Amino acid sequence: MPSRALAVWQNRQVVSLLVRRDLKVKYQKSILGYAWSMLEPLAMAGVYFFVFGLIFNSNRGVPGGDDAPGGYLLFLISGLLPWLWFSQSLSQAPNALITHAKLITTMKVPREIFPIEVVAAKFVDYLFTWPVLLLFVFALGGRTSAEGLLLWLPLAIAVQLVFSLGMTLLLASVNVLVRDIERVVRILNRVLFYASAIIIPSSLVLESDFPDWFVTLYQLNPLLGIFKMHHAVWYPADAPNALILSTSIGGALVLLVAGYLTFRRLETSVLKEL
Repeated sequence: MPSRALAVWQNRQVVSLLVRRDLKVKYQKSILGYAWSMLEPLAMAGVYFFVFGLIFNSNRGVPGGDDAPGGYLLFLISGLLPWLWFSQSLSQAPNALITHAKLITTMKVPREIFPIEVVAAKFVDYLFTWPVLLLFVFALGGRTSAEGLLLWLPLAIAVQLVFSLGMTLLLASVNVLVRDIERVVRILNRVLFYASAIIIPSSLVLESDFPDWFVTLYQLNPLLGIFKMHHAVWYPADAPNALILSTSIGGALVLLVAGYLTFRRLETSVLKEL
């Protein structure tokens, strides 16, 4: 593993070139270009706010109470933007190797750079959405703290990077051999969206009358802790407890190891299939 990691580091410029190429192709012949990275989340936020904020009144579960700075709309935006990073990474993970089949069979580079490129490209897209988040923070009177900026924000990003990379390594290799993975991912993407406190505050589940086994199972979702950390940047009351935090960090590390070992184990079979 150390030698492969060194090889990936030595080829980091290849990752950078692939990321720039993908971003260029994504917005090629587009009049608005990179502005779409901000407009799409805004449109989604508007729809979800209308449905869950106004119709279903999810505002009652906002961390810190109804008077929390930023209200439900900032809660929604602060969870939706990092979710788009994860969701798009998950959607493209199964095809991370298939899409670059010609490059993989002709270039002498570590194959890990292709799953890494998928996660990195979507992370750059996520960074492009930060002006939208800051706009809502200032407009809605949102507040943060030193703990939020120095602890929860970098920890949330780091854990999500590790989780996304492990997931992409796993799905990219398995999908080459079993094409059903891509269809399973479409279902999983939607299930995880509603199970990870993106649009519905976790307190509505954790403080409800659901059976204890269901609440425990809910807390064992590694993504729950990741998005609670993203929310905790602006809502300190939403900071994850010890169980949720340890599940997120531990789950991300386990997935990275499992994903990498699967990737290496299937590498020969994958190359033959490509």
